[in-house]
Formats: sequence, structure tokens, C-alpha cells
Amino acid sequence: MRYIIYGVGAIGGVVGAKLFMHGKDVLLIARGAQLEAIRADGLTLRYPDGEENLRIPVVGHPSEIEFRPDDVVVMCVKSQDTMAALSELRAAAGDQVSILCCQNGIDNERMALRLFPNVYAQVVFMPALYLEPGVVETSTWPKSGVFDLGRYPRGTDTTAQAIARDFDESDMLSEALPDIMSYKYTKMLQILANPVQAVCGLQDAGDIVDRIRAEATACYDAAGYNYVSMEVAQTRQRMASRTVAGRQGGASTWQSLQRGAGSIEVDYLNWEIALLGRLYGVKTPANETMQMFADAMARNRQAPSSTPVEQVRAEIARREGTPAGAK
Repeated sequence: MRYIIYGVGAIGGVVGAKLFMHGKDVLLIARGAQLEAIRADGLTLRYPDGEENLRIPVVGHPSEIEFRPDDVVVMCVKSQDTMAALSELRAAAGDQVSILCCQNGIDNERMALRLFPNVYAQVVFMPALYLEPGVVETSTWPKSGVFDLGRYPRGTDTTAQAIARDFDESDMLSEALPDIMSYKYTKMLQILANPVQAVCGLQDAGDIVDRIRAEATACYDAAGYNYVSMEVAQTRQRMASRTVAGRQGGASTWQSLQRGAGSIEVDYLNWEIALLGRLYGVKTPANETMQMFADAMARNRQAPSSTPVEQVRAEIARREGTPAGAK
């Protein structure tokens, strides 16, 4: 089985590096400065006990690949880039290649299933950092996070079991689960805090995080989504890794602003909750506010955590029609 890592950011870089280090067949699809750096000097993985420079094969576009029947394309692009990447992939590979959505959010699998019949959903829990071309970092070692997976929308098969085995052998905790989306829905609840960190920082913003998660669970309940408890998800995460002191960066949304990427994943995080709210009649002023601020900051290339928290609270209050300053 060959793993084609589509998108070599923080998660894609560490996943590709760990699979490669453990003898798996890996090919990277990167772009821009990341592609140039990996082609010139390889991919460097930094971790608490050291670093490795890895000469992993890399291309800049799916059209450069001669696809094989045993290929699994591991989608690691940000959600706002998923549809374009999938379209390029189908044009190059046809529609029979297996797609593994190793991504945050809950809409990537649905986008993939429009174009490909064999789609797998994967939980992504791993602290990872990508701030400079050619270098990715993880603060969890030797086990590096949780990567459980299953067929989308439900079930498992021999491919899912083989992928889980390869990830687990590569020190990334993984099982094939028939109800994988119930875990991804809960992971979504966790990462709804990422845009809060990116916009105003998490200090003194606990009430905002609580609000956006409460809106999300209300939307899930209205839509009839099944999701596991936070306690179940966090117990699984604690089994996977130890965090070692070292350079700590922000979550993926924070990193996008820090790199000045110009686009951000928030439309598929907080705006996904706002969409569910509009579909099922649930008010989502906190999630709408977070999307508005994060998107504007990305377009204007503002520094992360630079919006005053009181400005965020005031906008939430305005959208819900409550007095400014109320929590």
C-alpha cells in the first residue's frame, strides 16, 4: 500500500514523515515554498528527542503521479482547498483511488464522496507545527496522536483495517471504527476553540468557547447527529501520547494567520455550525461572530490573537440582541 500525502502542512508533514520513518511507501504532494524546500533539502521532522531529515519523494501536482491500484490518498489540505484538490485528483487518477480524509471539520468526507466511491473518515488529534518551509514539528513522542478511521459514512473494511495497522505500527494510535463520524463530531467540538485562539487568544475567552460549543451541540441535537462524549474522546487522546516541553505554537488556525496564508479554515469550522443552525432553526451568534473576525483577519493578514476579546463579546451581543457586556 502506498500513501500519497496530499498537502504537506503540519499534519500532512508529520504523518508522512512518521509513515516513511517506519518503512511505509510514501509520496508527498506539496506546493509553493514547501515543495521547493523538500525537493532541495528533504523534509525535516523535529520532535522532543531530536530531529530527522527525510528524503521523501515529492511532486507538485497529481498529474505527475503514475497511480497504482493500492494507492491511498491521504487528504491533508485545509478544508477550503479540498474541492479543488479532489477535482485535480480525479482528473489525474480516475475515481477508484481510495480517499482518506485526515482533516479537521465534518464536510470533507461529503465533498470527497461526490467524486469518489471509496472514502474514509479519520480523526486527527496531534499537536503539530508548520511555520517554515521544509520543517514540521510535533511535541508528542514517541506516540504521536490519535488517527482512528472508518469508512464514510459508516462501517469498516479490509482497507480501513490495513490503514489503521500501518498508522499504529508508525506510532500513531489508530483503530478501524464503524462509527467514526461520532468521534469526528466530537473532535469538531474541541477544535471550535481554534478560531478563538486565532482571533483574540484563549486567555479570558473561556465564556466564548463555552458559547460556541453550546451552539454546536444544540445544532447536532437538532440535526440528529450522534457524537461521543468529550470524556470518551479525551481518554482516547491521553492514551496516545505524552507532551514534552519545547517550542509550542498555536493550533492550525492560529498557524495560518501567523504564516500570513491569506485564507483560513473557519468556514468549515464555526461557519459549519452556523450552516447547521440555519438548516435546523438554531441561533448561532457566537459561531457567526468568530467566522466573521477570523475570515477578515486572514484576508487582511493580521497577526493572530490581535482582536480585543471585548470587541468579540460586543459583536456576539449585537448579533443575539442582548446588552453589550453581558456574558
